[in-house]
Formats: sequence, structure tokens, C-alpha cells
Amino acid sequence: MWDMFNSSLQLFVKGKLFREPTAMFRQWFIGFTASVVAVVLLLKLGTPVWLSVTLVAIAGGLLQPLLFKNLKYD
Repeated sequence: MWDMFNSSLQLFVKGKLFREPTAMFRQWFIGFTASVVAVVLLLKLGTPVWLSVTLVAIAGGLLQPLLFKNLKYD
């Protein structure tokens, strides 16, 4: 398992893990932006910071597989 992580990390650092690195960055940015907007909205509604961050972290984590499902790996 460690070898798989290590080789994936090396490919990622070299820029050879994803076939289209710009598509991966775009999908990551969509998830990041959605999470930031959700935190700000929840804080404006008056929810405590700890609750806002916890809820958005769970929602953002659930969103990532949907965003990354069509990415192609080399």
C-alpha cells in the first residue's frame, strides 16, 4: 500500500499522474469554491464556526468523487 502511495505521489509531482492535469485542477477548484461559498453562507446564517466547517468538510468530501469520476489517469 505504501508503495502504491509513493509511486502515485511521485507521478503527481512530476505531472504525469493525470492525462489532463488542467481538468483535474478545474474539478478541484470547483469543489474548493463550492466549499468556501458554503462556509461563508453558513456563517452569514449564524451557525457556529465549528458546525459550519464540519458540515462543509463532510459535504466537500462527498462532492470530490462526483467531480473526479471522469478523470483519466496515465
